[in-house]
Formats: sequence, structure tokens, C-alpha cells
Amino acid sequence: MGLRGAGHAFMPNKLVFPGGAVDPEDHGAPVAAPLPTGVLRRLEASADRSLAAALGVAAAREFAEETGLSLGEPPHLAGLDYLCRAVTPPAMSKRFDARFFVVDAGAVTGTLAGSGELEDLRWLSVADALALDLAHATRGVMARLHDWLSWTPAERAARTCTPVMVERVWREE
Repeated sequence: MGLRGAGHAFMPNKLVFPGGAVDPEDHGAPVAAPLPTGVLRRLEASADRSLAAALGVAAAREFAEETGLSLGEPPHLAGLDYLCRAVTPPAMSKRFDARFFVVDAGAVTGTLAGSGELEDLRWLSVADALALDLAHATRGVMARLHDWLSWTPAERAARTCTPVMVERVWREE
């Protein structure tokens, strides 16, 4: 995780996960190994096949750009799992619709050293992160991660619906 800089208009000085938008190049980009079939199926509940695959590529690309860590070149997406989706309510002036992925740290190479988009990059346990002043959505994603970590691989793979976290009560932070 890392801190968004003080100059950001949205959630300045907040601890967040690396991430960003899907670029046009993410559609059809080469991968060393695609997303698992079950992950694609869950993503396709709210995205077409091209976008579902591009979401995995974008997650790997943004992860590398913002942290210096990599899933390989081209990215090896077979270890990614789709954790959840966070969507701000339509009435909010600043909105996001973000999907969150998780991967075992053993699948990651490189040295934690960001590009400057995020400051104070660091590894945190779920418990340590939840003890910090997190944005409401980030806290919700951490809670989902806590649950995911308690599931067996079979329970993770057996999920049939897209996990969606929609914040009904939201305040701009």
C-alpha cells in the first residue's frame, strides 16, 4: 500500500492500494498465463470478455508501474484472484468504480520502489492496515481480504457470483 500525495484532488494523504484505469493497450495485450477461468467468469458477471481480461492486465501493469513489483513480462496472471469491486454512489461528485485483485506474494518479483504516484510504499498485514486511518472503501476492501484469507482454495474457487461492494453511505475523504 502507499499514500496518495497531498496534491491529489481525490483522497489526498490516504493509504491506498496501487491501481488505475484500464488502458486501450490492455485489451489483447500478451500475457504469459491468462486469468484463471473462474476469475474470468466472476469478472464477466459485470464486464464483457475483453474488459474482463483487460482488467487483469491493467492490474498487473498498474501494480508494476506504481510499486516496482512485477508479475512478469509479459504478466503471469494465473495467480490473480478477483477480490471485490467498490463503487461510489451516483450522487457523489467524485466517483470511482474499482475492482480489486489479490495474488500470493510468492508470485511477485522486484523491489518495492514506486514511480512517485504513491508515497511511503510498504507491506502491511491486514491487522496493521485496519489499525490505521483508512478511507471507508479501503477499509471495506481490507475486510473482504480478511475474509478471503480465511477461505480454503476450494472455497475461493467455488464462488459463483461477482463480489460487489457498493458504498451506500459515503463521505468524501
